[in-house]
Amino acid sequence: MSVAESIKQRVLRMQRGEPFTNTRFLKLGSRSAVDKALSRLVEEGVIQRVARGVFMRPKKSRFIGNVMPDVSRVIKVIAKDHGETLQVHGAEAARRFKLSTQMPTTPVYYTSGPSREIRVGNLKVKLIHTTSHRKLQHAGKKPGLALSALWYLGKDNINTEVVRRIREGLSSEEFETLRTSRMPAWMASTIDNYTQGAAHG
Repeated sequence: MSVAESIKQRVLRMQRGEPFTNTRFLKLGSRSAVDKALSRLVEEGVIQRVARGVFMRPKKSRFIGNVMPDVSRVIKVIAKDHGETLQVHGAEAARRFKLSTQMPTTPVYYTSGPSREIRVGNLKVKLIHTTSHRKLQHAGKKPGLALSALWYLGKDNINTEVVRRIREGLSSEEFETLRTSRMPAWMASTIDNYTQGAAHG
């Protein structure tokens, strides 16, 4: 069976709307053979290109036509491909914990990889390189999201009320993970003040 045929068979078994990259098929042939086969499948309409080097089987909705995958899933696939660690940017993290009502217009992520912009459909996504391992702790998990929000709000804007609202969005186990994470003294002391207050409350 040719490389193109093998790839097509695998693609047809994939879930519609699930993003993937060409690296998934590199065991089947050389990079240029794989890229050529994927380009042909795009031309045939079997798959669509979602971002540079990222594809999916088209998923249709009778209301809006083509359904794009969630941007975060596309970015995760790209990051995994490059062996990068990704963390949601603090502005978005704060919004998810209802600590901010600002809606970031451009999705932004911290990354262990290089800073760059990626176009996903019509949307631009920013990846900002950070050398701080502390800012990438628990990446992709709720305690990591909480840390990202706290870093973003900063020393002058966090208090026990902020910690209380974050605590409401975490399970006991997740809050314990947050509490024992590596963080600056100002963050740790505010979390400790909240914990002591909650214990006596």
